[in-house]
Amino acid sequence: MSLQCGIVGLPNVGKSTLFNCLSNAKAQSANFPFCTIEPNVGVITVPDKRLEVLDSIVHSQQVVPTTVEIVDIAGLVKGASRGEGLGNKFLANIRETDAIIHVLRCFDDDNITHVDGSVDPVRDKEVIDTELQIKDLETVEQRIQKCEKQAISGKDPEAKKQLDILLRYREALQAGKNARTVELTEPEEKIAKGFFLLTSKPVMYVCNVDEGSVVTGNAYVEAVREAVKDEDAEILVIAAQTEAEINELETYEERQMFLNDLGLEESGVVKLIRSAYSLLKLRTYFTVGEKEIRAWTFHDGFKAPQAAGVIHSDFEKGFIRAEVIKYEDFITLKSEAACKEAGKLGVEGKEYVVQDGDIMHFRFNV
Repeated sequence: MSLQCGIVGLPNVGKSTLFNCLSNAKAQSANFPFCTIEPNVGVITVPDKRLEVLDSIVHSQQVVPTTVEIVDIAGLVKGASRGEGLGNKFLANIRETDAIIHVLRCFDDDNITHVDGSVDPVRDKEVIDTELQIKDLETVEQRIQKCEKQAISGKDPEAKKQLDILLRYREALQAGKNARTVELTEPEEKIAKGFFLLTSKPVMYVCNVDEGSVVTGNAYVEAVREAVKDEDAEILVIAAQTEAEINELETYEERQMFLNDLGLEESGVVKLIRSAYSLLKLRTYFTVGEKEIRAWTFHDGFKAPQAAGVIHSDFEKGFIRAEVIKYEDFITLKSEAACKEAGKLGVEGKEYVVQDGDIMHFRFNV
């Protein structure tokens, strides 16, 4: 399931440093704008302790985690919507992603140049928001013209519904607000997906701080919190340079000692990967056997046949039923046979909505 989170931000805010921590695909990192020109794509393993627990029970031959794709997109600058700083290319890269990780510089360091000469994460956020909003407004205006003609002609019954949504988007964008701030019903959301607006994508703000601020935050982080309080967005505080140092340590024990010294239970990178997975509205089910324990990614709300199709399209086409054990039941009773004997193995049909953590076995016929 190739869904992507794109890392965006102004030049020199720590995007590539963060990406390097996330992926073995090393992005060039340098103290000047545009050191990242082509977007780097990393396939990132999603940490999930449930796999370890399942393996401690089954002792499988191999354990296969699920993954998420992270794209490091070159730094945007003022005027990107007009093509400044290779802006059109960068905006196209953002359009191809499914969610945005917006990195904001929240630390002082005279040795690292800021493209605008001073540190102000709220201003930086507004610069990128404005560029994306301008591009979205262009898209919305073009679609409004098309929909108005279709609505008047009466040939397309959907045109009026689209026009209503587009007019609300235009009002928000003209007011300097992102498209995601416009409240839509579920049917309207399905229509709006076809507009492919940049500012409608789900977003997570990553405040890149110095090591001393990673636990308590700082004034820059608080300013960001205040600025985004009305947005449906998550805020994550990470010290990217510190994460890079942790990444260089060879053993798990060394990394944990480093984290303990900082007063952290887990690294910011682990939190970021997990949050990115959630941001994309992805969930996990498991297949469990002696040969393999595997985590499978599915969209929140998938029914059993759709979830089966994640493994192979034939599973969905020939779906008969799904045998389901809840994760908690399995780790309590320790085996499929014990779950079945205790009446904890459910036989579900085509309308079953798969839940995060379900242990699945599909019956199909092709």
